[in-house]
Amino acid sequence: MKIVQQYLAPLVIGVFCAGFSSYHILAASEGEALLQRDRTISSSSGTVATTQVAPSPSPLPTDIAVKGTNEAGNLSINNNNNTISLNIYHPDSQCETLIPEKVAVSADTPVTNAVGKVLELATSSDFDLAGYRVNLDLNKRVVTIDFRLSPNTKRQFVSLSTCEQFALFGTLRKTLIDNPQLKIKDVRFTNQGQEIKL
Repeated sequence: MKIVQQYLAPLVIGVFCAGFSSYHILAASEGEALLQRDRTISSSSGTVATTQVAPSPSPLPTDIAVKGTNEAGNLSINNNNNTISLNIYHPDSQCETLIPEKVAVSADTPVTNAVGKVLELATSSDFDLAGYRVNLDLNKRVVTIDFRLSPNTKRQFVSLSTCEQFALFGTLRKTLIDNPQLKIKDVRFTNQGQEIKL
């Protein structure tokens, strides 16, 4: 009996501690998985969908490629260092014109990364985005950006000033359409699946 207590008790305690330790690791992995869920989904209809949490000061990784092709519809090399240069746009101080800025984005998911870069620059203290989903119809070359407002945001899309609408929607539209390597023909905006009418 003494041998059982001497060896079995520490073994049981060790297994118990390892189980909790593994649970913590699994819980952390599931938390990351929740942040990255629906990151990239591809269907046979040629649609790519990507979900993002709203931009933060440290951007979330988005280098997840659609198997075999990238968002531009070209064959891709699964190489995280494979980047392309794009112009992203932001409004001038008078909110009259859009100013281009060259950035490097992953060649695997250039549309999603371009949207993320633009939204990093578009901030407002009382208008909070909880996240967004980028849907790319590869056949029609149409991007739909489906926004999710934070539950405690003080404002809605219809309450945005003309300048704020220009800064949000104008910059996204110009960034996606005016970069010829993306081959985007149209950009649409929705709020949880409902078309945004301004």
